[in-house]
Amino acid sequence: MSQLKNFSKGFIKENPVFVLLLGMCPTLGVTSSAINGLGMGLATTFVLLMSNIVVSIVKGAIPDKVRIPAFIVIIATFVTIVELTMQAYLPSLFKSLGLFIPLIVVNCLVLGRAEAFASKNNLISSMIDGLGMGLGFTFALVLLGGFREILGAGKIFDITIYSENYVTLLFVLSPGAFIVLGYLIALINRIKTK
Repeated sequence: MSQLKNFSKGFIKENPVFVLLLGMCPTLGVTSSAINGLGMGLATTFVLLMSNIVVSIVKGAIPDKVRIPAFIVIIATFVTIVELTMQAYLPSLFKSLGLFIPLIVVNCLVLGRAEAFASKNNLISSMIDGLGMGLGFTFALVLLGGFREILGAGKIFDITIYSENYVTLLFVLSPGAFIVLGYLIALINRIKTK
């Protein structure tokens, strides 16, 4: 039961974007569409899950003096795998996400979970935490990107919802990210207080 609680806390109770306010750079930078949010979220989930696994396994072998640099090297290894795989098999998504893929290395969410959770817990708990936080992050990015795409382009996942004559371009531009994120955070806070 506690494993399920660890998994589900990343969606609402401790959502990395809406509650912990971590990973704001990719959240605001790539969520002009739902597909970009999904791509970045799944890439981050993979890195988070795999780095949590490795950190949990090798935590006893890493001296305290080099703990953070060692975690960054582990994370960078998985980011490189994601980057090269995406470049080879999903070139349009890779081009769309651009610089934000390598920035996963320094994402506070990934490094924070490695330091605060995986380095102090067993393998199974670390896997579940990584998967739960990663999917919660993905959920937040898809939700934010979906709202921005619907309001700013009249479609979601390339499915037209309404005519482009009625869109508000502001929502696919940078200020739209802040506006939609603010409303979603307010909505999540409202849900949490009930």
